[in-house]
Amino acid sequence: MAIARRLPSTLLSLAAVYCAASLVHFVHNAEYLAQYPNMPQWISRSTVYASWLGITAIGVVGLYLARTKFSPVGLLLVAIYAALGFDGLGHYALAPISSHTSFMNFTIWFEVVAAALLTVVVLRRFAAEVFSPC
Repeated sequence: MAIARRLPSTLLSLAAVYCAASLVHFVHNAEYLAQYPNMPQWISRSTVYASWLGITAIGVVGLYLARTKFSPVGLLLVAIYAALGFDGLGHYALAPISSHTSFMNFTIWFEVVAAALLTVVVLRRFAAEVFSPC
């Protein structure tokens, strides 16, 4: 499958920022799991890292496909990848913001904000490709 097009630098930059934000959050989760309030017992350091790898794989495949003739599918995968960044807000369903340390809150919100920015840019790109007149 030949690479057909270049992606906008804004999309690639935000994907990189989101990936880094996600990595920071997941590494902090994995390494300080016992300090996160009310985390389910079944979650372990290994499952946190495995989850990050699985989620990131969605984004990598999406970015690859977005550069091919399957661009709309790829962009949808990148949108799904970005949307998964909002899952960090689930920490607040387990315990209020005040129960988390400042750094925990920072990693959660860094990931969420980066995910939101990537979501907006990728959905705009998707709409431009799918709904623009030929």
